[in-house]
Amino acid sequence: MAVGELFSSFAQSVVPAALWLLGAGFLVANLRLLGRFLRFRRLRPTAVLTWPGGRPSAYGVSLGFGVLFGALVFTKVVVRDRPLADAFGEGMMFIYYAYAFPLSLRIGHGFYDAGVWSDKGLVPYRRIGGLSWQGGSDLRLVLIDRVRNLVRHLDVPREHYGEVRRLLRDKIAAHDIHFAGKGLDLGSDEREVV
Repeated sequence: MAVGELFSSFAQSVVPAALWLLGAGFLVANLRLLGRFLRFRRLRPTAVLTWPGGRPSAYGVSLGFGVLFGALVFTKVVVRDRPLADAFGEGMMFIYYAYAFPLSLRIGHGFYDAGVWSDKGLVPYRRIGGLSWQGGSDLRLVLIDRVRNLVRHLDVPREHYGEVRRLLRDKIAAHDIHFAGKGLDLGSDEREVV
């Protein structure tokens, strides 16, 4: 058996299975992002202080992947007249990069009646066990989830810094946020200096 025949046999048996496996993974990712967006739509009327999430630096590359996978699906289904099921993996990647991921960037990060929408989703106030600020060129609020022992991040635009600190103080005073162990030092309010 020639090397070319071995490679062709390998490609015909393994590549479709690998694409189905990738498609299943992207299906789960698409459903998670869709669920997150639907949750945001329900919470949007209860927004207290929100701002649009930032676009990642590789956003254009992600959209390029969407175009690429869309072209692959089109070629496979329309040009090569293959069944739609043969394009499942590429189709799920197309949906992720062209629709689900850009849609997830429309979610408003910040404060809602139910909790704080961070980089990984909503953290209810009752589950926040610790807070910290990370400085630098951008301000980042670090939220420690007391239930899952996870750290979540919320990038805070500088123009909302004073409002965020006031909201946090109000939530702490109302006992919506409880800390285990050491207290939190939010410092003085920057608006008083100005």
